[in-house]
Amino acid sequence: MNQKLFSKDFTLVVIGQIISLFGNATLRFALPLYLLNLTGSSALYGTVMACAFIPSIILSPVGGIVADRVNKRNVMVILDFFTAAVILAFFLLMKEGNIVVLLTVTLMLLYGIAGAYQPSVQASIPALVEQGSLMAANSIINTISSFASLSGPVLGGILYSAYGIEPVLLVCMACFVLSAVMEIFIRIPFRKPTSAGSIWENVRTDFAESIRFIRQEKPVIGKSLLVVCGINLFLSAMIIVALPYLVTEVFELEAAQANRLYGYAQGALAAGGLTGGICAGVFARRLSIHKVGNLIVISSVCVFPIAAALNLFSSGMIHYLVTTGCCFIIMIFSTVFSVQMLSFMQAETPPNLIGKVIAVALTISMCAQPLGNALYGVLFEICEGFEYAVVLFSGAVSLMIAVRARRIFGKLTVS
Repeated sequence: MNQKLFSKDFTLVVIGQIISLFGNATLRFALPLYLLNLTGSSALYGTVMACAFIPSIILSPVGGIVADRVNKRNVMVILDFFTAAVILAFFLLMKEGNIVVLLTVTLMLLYGIAGAYQPSVQASIPALVEQGSLMAANSIINTISSFASLSGPVLGGILYSAYGIEPVLLVCMACFVLSAVMEIFIRIPFRKPTSAGSIWENVRTDFAESIRFIRQEKPVIGKSLLVVCGINLFLSAMIIVALPYLVTEVFELEAAQANRLYGYAQGALAAGGLTGGICAGVFARRLSIHKVGNLIVISSVCVFPIAAALNLFSSGMIHYLVTTGCCFIIMIFSTVFSVQMLSFMQAETPPNLIGKVIAVALTISMCAQPLGNALYGVLFEICEGFEYAVVLFSGAVSLMIAVRARRIFGKLTVS
């Protein structure tokens, strides 16, 4: 195993992630915004985003199983090239047929690819760095993701507002092609496991083994994942749906300005993630896993000022500033939480199970996202003019979940 953090191979992973995640962040900003601008419907937006998450949930465990049975480098290269092909297909077909259907299918493919892609990235980290450097390595990858999410929407917002969706698609396609080329030169230690039957038998056996590990050997991980599901359902989904809908449709801002401000708001979310990732790395040795529940409590409390601003003020710019500021703080603490939990799972999982266990964890934690997206899309549509009530509901339920979760996370210990 490499004795230093920034080995050649880990550095190539980092560079590839910078390019790939930048394209991903820009695309995930531009395509849903394009849909919202075309239709103006939060219900349709939430439904489409819910559909987009479903392939990610389904393919994430498959990606984990593949990550443990195939060279992780090959998985990353193939999926980046495939993503570029999907973008090219959308670019060529967007002027033909039903754009809503095409957008839905494209987003489902992109989220599905991302779901299969991430387990390979996360599972490669323990193979490239020492166990004592896992927290720092995860912090670096998370910081890169946040930086890409910061710069992607800002550039995407500028390009989209000035020139439309086409230049955004071309930039993103180039990013994925370049990332795939970079990843070809990565060497990740790999030992092909023995197969005991057909592909489907291996899939069933691997999936059952990871579930058994989570339920029986590390049941606290399973309990923690259920808490994450609740937070994704009532907090994360609200932010995903509320931010574009409120900024572009509710705050009464001029259309072009609203699109740019939404890009900046997405950038603020990414800046919060960037700050949280840096904090997780800097304070890695001081962060205690059994106090991680406090981070969720703080994130939930930050929702209430958004509801208060929507109810008490009429200025769209005040609404925007309060919403963006609170989301920035939420992202700081939720990112530190995510890095700690991921590092805990990597440290506690045997190397032969790590890809599958991380994939199952990602799948379980994401399973509430589509339902939450659809739920808040409908709620904002029904509560038009009373959006603060929907935000208040999100904060209240999330806080109740977070307070109870402190008991679960308080029992976490690292073996």
